[in-house]
Amino acid sequence: MVKALVVGITVLALGGVVGSAQPAAGSKPPAAARRPVVDKYWGVEVSDDYRWLESWSDPEVRAWSDAQNAAARAVLDALPGRTAIQTRVEALMRGASVSFGGLRKRGGVFFAIRRDPARQQPQLVVLPSLGDPSSARVVLDPNLLDPSGFTSIDFFEPSPDGSLVAVSLSKGGSESGDLHIFQVATGAAVFEVIPRVNGGTAAGSVVWTPDGKALFYTRYPRPGERPVADLDFFQQVYLHVLGTPTERDTYCTGKELPRIAEIRLDTPDEGSAVLAAVKNGDGGEHAFFLRRPDGAWAQIAAFADGVVGAAFGPDGSLYLLSHHQAPRGKVLRLAAGQTRLASATVVVPEGDGVIQGLVPTATRLYLNEILGGPSRLRWVGLDGAPGGLVAVPEMSSVWQVVREQGDTVLLNVEGYLKPAAWFRWTPQSFSLEPTALAKTSVADFSDCEVVRATVTSKDGTKVPLAIIMRRAAPLDGTNPTLLTGYGGFGIATRPSFSDVRRLWLEQGGIVAIASLRGGSDFGESWHRAGMLTRKQNVFDDFLACARFLVANRYTNPRALAIEGGSNGGLLMGAALTQAPELFGAVVTHVGIYDMLRNELTANGSFNVTEYGSVANRAQFEALHAYSPYHRVRDGVRFPAVLFMTGANDPRVDPMNSRKMVARLQAASASGLPVLLRTSGTTGHGGGTPLATRIVEQTDVYAFLLNQLGRTYRPVEQAPE
Repeated sequence: MVKALVVGITVLALGGVVGSAQPAAGSKPPAAARRPVVDKYWGVEVSDDYRWLESWSDPEVRAWSDAQNAAARAVLDALPGRTAIQTRVEALMRGASVSFGGLRKRGGVFFAIRRDPARQQPQLVVLPSLGDPSSARVVLDPNLLDPSGFTSIDFFEPSPDGSLVAVSLSKGGSESGDLHIFQVATGAAVFEVIPRVNGGTAAGSVVWTPDGKALFYTRYPRPGERPVADLDFFQQVYLHVLGTPTERDTYCTGKELPRIAEIRLDTPDEGSAVLAAVKNGDGGEHAFFLRRPDGAWAQIAAFADGVVGAAFGPDGSLYLLSHHQAPRGKVLRLAAGQTRLASATVVVPEGDGVIQGLVPTATRLYLNEILGGPSRLRWVGLDGAPGGLVAVPEMSSVWQVVREQGDTVLLNVEGYLKPAAWFRWTPQSFSLEPTALAKTSVADFSDCEVVRATVTSKDGTKVPLAIIMRRAAPLDGTNPTLLTGYGGFGIATRPSFSDVRRLWLEQGGIVAIASLRGGSDFGESWHRAGMLTRKQNVFDDFLACARFLVANRYTNPRALAIEGGSNGGLLMGAALTQAPELFGAVVTHVGIYDMLRNELTANGSFNVTEYGSVANRAQFEALHAYSPYHRVRDGVRFPAVLFMTGANDPRVDPMNSRKMVARLQAASASGLPVLLRTSGTTGHGGGTPLATRIVEQTDVYAFLLNQLGRTYRPVEQAPE
């Protein structure tokens, strides 16, 4: 889908006075031929001049894309200061310490993903001791499997006793993953490979049987089972017995689900049951199915019931997170053996915090909540009895809560100015106990502060805006300022750390992060206020934040840059076409721009429940009104724009970028560059090797510095 992976893009830019830089001689991008195709939607004729650019299999399209890429590279490689910028980017990204994420406890040890800045891809490791990161032992190193750095881990799942681990591996950012089984003790690959378990559309999932001799897994159709157009849809659940051909795997459930079903599997520690959480595309509707020990499957909740999450309790009960008449979330408890939602009882009523996740332990229920973005962690008894708060740092995110033993949990905490670290919380704690699993960074943000502002949007809605700046920055209206946002799929905008953000601040910049409607920052009602026919609210919120920054003298339009990716790329397209005069430069990653044709792409079908469909008149009218591709007007002075996409993107078809670039290049009267940078070896962002990410960040910085008239100054010369 368009959601999770690009949310993590490091959003960086530099601002200043608009420069006069033009593309280098001989680097002018090739014009695209206009070949109009007219469609009629609900009596409205819509002309599409660049329909022909949709077909990646067409040699003419590839030749045009290659020529665009060559022109972009000629411009980007010749930008002043680029070599020095890359040196600094590399120092920041490679200078961080080893870090650990995705902790899972099985067989008495923790499994984790280790990110080592000396390596292109993260490794899968086991941690015998959380107090000694050096004790980590590598189980799987994709860098050894593929020295090119383009094979990556999609997900992993250890067996109940921790002796085996199932790992989905994919190549080139495609997210098309096959499942491999490895011995934990030796790292050796064992048993057969299970094909087509993970995809960029509905992703993938696996759980083991209690004896570790078989596993349930999500399965996409294999070639020949369905038409080619359906191979990325109709996800179902199968059972595979280790040591047997995958062709003999047993179908379990899923045939009755929608074409755009997205399935996640879960099981209690003892593996006595299997839970299938099913999403109806990306719009926030969920259904839940439980497989009992006798093998029968029962539906617990339907899409219309408002249940959006579930977790197994210590006694086999299920704790359900529900939005039914509770947009900030309430928790229901379904006793072991019960499968009727009507039998569930409310144990935690809706409160002031938005419940994002729940973790039952021996006697407690931990609730991971957010309050407009920053996290709060509280606990109650398993029966809902009042508990207390965990002392989470202010203005931070709790990304993961993991049971360690009893009621002791581990928390992964991160802030705007503090890198991620793992802490331990015990029932006797008055404060978080740091573990040795903490990332350190060469980027020092001790001279910075985070200001939380509230912006009034077009319809009066109050929108949070986090502003990161050096304390000495003057509010004189001249600061180069980067504004970013996302606003979609119920994904909250939460505090996060970026090493390379330091480069921008060193150049006197300010970064602003908007918490827009369409996310879940204030609950499901906040999400629904920015989806389907109400999507324009997201863009109004973002533009209001931009105008706030100008009105309050943080910056001015010529020094204001914006950047976003995926659904945030759609935001960039809407912003630059609705208010081109407000921005000095734009960088947009893997974005959606043709909202009338996107639903015809593979992942675009999953987006229909979030964005809407042209098959619905009211939704068509909303889509047509804001679709960036259709909002481009000839003769407008558009800002400089750098479009970045990956040829292997499974979540947003790169045809969106090709068509939008062709239209903007033909229409813009500013003379400023509109560049299309296509990576032939990456996708939506997941699995991108470190060296490639360094080059991407270098291109972003060099482009924005140049277009905003700033000369890069090495760190020792940067303003104090």
